[in-house]
Amino acid sequence: QVPLVESGGGLVQAGGSLRLSCAASGRTFSSYTMGWFRQASGKEREFVAAISWSGGTTNYADSVKGRFTITRDNAKNTVSLQMNSLKPDDTAVYYCAAKFGASVTLHGYPNWGQGTQVTVSS
Repeated sequence: QVPLVESGGGLVQAGGSLRLSCAASGRTFSSYTMGWFRQASGKEREFVAAISWSGGTTNYADSVKGRFTITRDNAKNTVSLQMNSLKPDDTAVYYCAAKFGASVTLHGYPNWGQGTQVTVSS
């Protein structure tokens, strides 16, 4: 179990930026691959980005590549998602997720935060 708490969501105009943060509890944060997912109203939850133990390997969904950047600070037990050039299609509840291991895959995350709402207006 890895308790996760997201923050940074809000309302932003198209073309704007937001930075989401995820705070994790526990002394083994650096042993976990961290990811971000999102779920728009009426749609399935989808993968956004993931980052490895060391931060040396990342993976992005095609829909956000070049616009979003995932980073982590193991000393502070924090993972962030910088979102630039936001579009109305980015509107969703964003979830932080964690799994034990180093593989930045799209599946296999047993630990989830409560989510934070991101709304992009046109």
